[in-house]
Amino acid sequence: MATSYENRVLRVLAYIHDHPAGDLSLDTLADVAAMSRFHWHRVFRAITGETCAQAVRRIRLHRAACWLVQSEKPVATIATDIGYPNLKSFARAFSEAYGSSPAAFRKAGQFLPANPHFRIGEYPMHPITTRTEPARRVVALPHRGNYAEIGKSFEAFGALCESRHLWPQIDPVIGLYLDSPDDVPVEDLRSYAGGEFRGEATPEGMENLTIPGGKTAVLTYKGPYSGLAAAYHTLFGNWLPDSGEEPADQPCYEIYLNDPRETAPEELLTEICLPLK
Repeated sequence: MATSYENRVLRVLAYIHDHPAGDLSLDTLADVAAMSRFHWHRVFRAITGETCAQAVRRIRLHRAACWLVQSEKPVATIATDIGYPNLKSFARAFSEAYGSSPAAFRKAGQFLPANPHFRIGEYPMHPITTRTEPARRVVALPHRGNYAEIGKSFEAFGALCESRHLWPQIDPVIGLYLDSPDDVPVEDLRSYAGGEFRGEATPEGMENLTIPGGKTAVLTYKGPYSGLAAAYHTLFGNWLPDSGEEPADQPCYEIYLNDPRETAPEELLTEICLPLK
């Protein structure tokens, strides 16, 4: 029975991500979940910790933030693409969530990750240290495609952890990124949304992964997740060439230090970890 409700929540979260401009009313999402409107609202909130309306708003605005800094779409087009046909209502909602207008957010140092005019030294600066990281056992859900859309898999991971009461056994939440966006077509990028697991049996439906640990460069990024792609350019374009270090043959991973459901986007803290030889 629990699995049935989990599947309904996962189906609805995926629907929100895949149809940001569609009808995401409570009635529609209840239909997707195949439950009555009244009972679905309670089930969704009990499992995810958010109302349907809160989840829809957060996911839509996160998609908008990513498009603002990682594409050249006009602001009006982005508003329409996430379900805000009225530009003023989009600007108001975005400003309430991110603390600035969409145009100001795009302009305020959230650099496009593939900007061909960047030169070494021109990337945004973030604190970077080296430290010895422990080996970690991670349970996770796979994601295929654009890294900026891994939020879809994190939503599912969080819902499963909430439903199965796994959070006491998971700390921290971690994202693993197996491919370089510069070398691999975006549709083929492989990543995982999960967390370090302190339990025994791997939760059903999740994969068991290992991060070896060892010497690691750690960039601490503060701000909305939409700026993370540019932070990688700081790590690889500014710090690494001058560091004298050499990357290990292991993928980068991210450690998320606070909860986006409870933290303002500008206060989110993420550690980008680059294993070193």
